[in-house]
Amino acid sequence: MQPDISDRHYLPAAFDDRPIKILLVGCGGNGAQMLMGLASLDTALRAISSRSLHVTVVDDDTVSEANLGRQPFYRCDLGHSKAHTLTERINLAHGLSWEAVHGRAPAAIGVGEADILVTCVDTASARRALGAATAKSRATPTYWMDLGNRATDGQYLIGCPGRDDGKGGTRLPTVLEYFPELADESAADDDAPSCSVAEALERQSLFVNRVLASHALSLLFDLLGRGSIARAGAFINLATGQAVPIPLPSCG
Repeated sequence: MQPDISDRHYLPAAFDDRPIKILLVGCGGNGAQMLMGLASLDTALRAISSRSLHVTVVDDDTVSEANLGRQPFYRCDLGHSKAHTLTERINLAHGLSWEAVHGRAPAAIGVGEADILVTCVDTASARRALGAATAKSRATPTYWMDLGNRATDGQYLIGCPGRDDGKGGTRLPTVLEYFPELADESAADDDAPSCSVAEALERQSLFVNRVLASHALSLLFDLLGRGSIARAGAFINLATGQAVPIPLPSCG
C-alpha cells in the first residue's frame, strides 16, 4: 500500500533545471559502489527530468591487494589513487567531467558548496569531523546521506543538516542526530586495514557494499528523479535477508 501523501518528503524546487552538486566522501567499499551508481543515476535524470549530477569524490587511499574482488578495482589499479582511478574511468565511459581529489575531507575540500553530501567513511571520528565542518560552513548542503556497514549488515540514512523545508515541515535528522552515540569522542574507532582479499572477506561480506549502495541509490532516484521519498533510509541485513525502513520523522 502506498503511504499517504502527507507522509512524504519533497525535493525543494531549487533543485530544478540545473546540475546537482554531489560531494562523495570515500571511494572504498560503499563509496566506489555509490560512485558507479551515481553515473547511472545521472543518465536516468537526464532522460526523465531537467536535472543532472556533477560529482566530486574525495579519498586519500590507494588501491591495495585487499581491495580486489570486493571493490571495483583491478590488478592494474594497484598503488593508484582510488578517487582518481574510478572517476577517470567513469568520465571516459560516460562522457562526464566529474572531479576527484586525492585527500581527506574536510581538510582537502570544503563541504559547503555541495547540494548533497554523501559520506562513505569508516569511522565515527570522520563523521564527527564532517558534521563539524558542515555546521561551521557558511553554505550548508541541503542533504547529507550517510552509509555504514559491518560484516553482513548496514544502514543508509538521508538527513538535512541545519535546514527545514521553509514550510513548517519536519527536518530530516542527520546521521549524527539519529545515532547520537557517534558523537561520543571517547569511543575507539575500528578502521584496521585488511592485508589480503581473504582477510577482507572475513571482515565484510563480498556483496554487502553493493547491496547497501543499491538501496541508497534507489532512495536518491526517488528523491531526485521522482521528487519525493517515503522513508529516510533503511537497515539492511544480508544474513537474514531483511530490509527495515527508517521512517520519516513525524510532523505531528
